[in-house]
Amino acid sequence: MPGGDGTGPDGQGPVAGRGRRRGQGRGLGEGFARGPDGECRCPNCGHREPHQLGVPCYDKKCPKCGSPMTRA
Repeated sequence: MPGGDGTGPDGQGPVAGRGRRRGQGRGLGEGFARGPDGECRCPNCGHREPHQLGVPCYDKKCPKCGSPMTRA
């Protein structure tokens, strides 16, 4: 491999399983996989309630105004 950088022989593109590992090491997305603790919050009126294990906040509706909740 020229240069040992994982690009393979000239003109043949990257070698499978090698390269620069782009796209790895991303942080957690907003509201995803944050664990069992925390709160669900209404972005419209600000109502907060405890997060329930196994129930995503975005699947819950605010009991005060009916807007979808988000993870706080």
